[in-house]
Amino acid sequence: MYRVNEIFYSLQGEGYFTGTPAVFLRFSGCNLKCGFCDTRHEEYSEMTAGEILEKISAYPSRHIIITGGEPSLQLDSMLVSLLHDAGFFIQVETNGTHRLPEDIDWVTCSPKGSNEVKLRHIDELKVVYLGQDVEAIASAVNAFHYFLQPCSSPEYPDGSNTAETIAYILSHPHWRLSLQTHKLLDIQ
Repeated sequence: MYRVNEIFYSLQGEGYFTGTPAVFLRFSGCNLKCGFCDTRHEEYSEMTAGEILEKISAYPSRHIIITGGEPSLQLDSMLVSLLHDAGFFIQVETNGTHRLPEDIDWVTCSPKGSNEVKLRHIDELKVVYLGQDVEAIASAVNAFHYFLQPCSSPEYPDGSNTAETIAYILSHPHWRLSLQTHKLLDIQ
């Protein structure tokens, strides 16, 4: 049984696949407690792999984004195989603190704090920019794409540090900007 917080259909709002229609499978629970986290993932329903497949198959997209919480705490090779057999492209959004099953199509890693990233394969590194040394984070992993995302927080006068993030990217052009477009568009 998997602890599922929610399953919904929307557009990917962040990173490389921004604007792509996708089914979101949000697992409950996380091993980190980030102060800026805006995801309420504590509640859940227990579902079997078959029940998950039945629910996500009702949507037209075959791009699934498995997120959380922290999906590596529950995602296993059985569910990955089941999703692949049903024709799904599997993207996982993870903090990178635990290994993932093999055969994930796309790994988005968003490390938090000083936690060690334990992944061997990362397609996309997406860092919530807080003014930290992002070059040290980037040099500790091998990714194909590098994104900085402004932090939305009441701690900032304008509600986020977007201007600071843009300034950093302009000085370090190997990074790309990732905005939370789902919030700008007021969609889930």
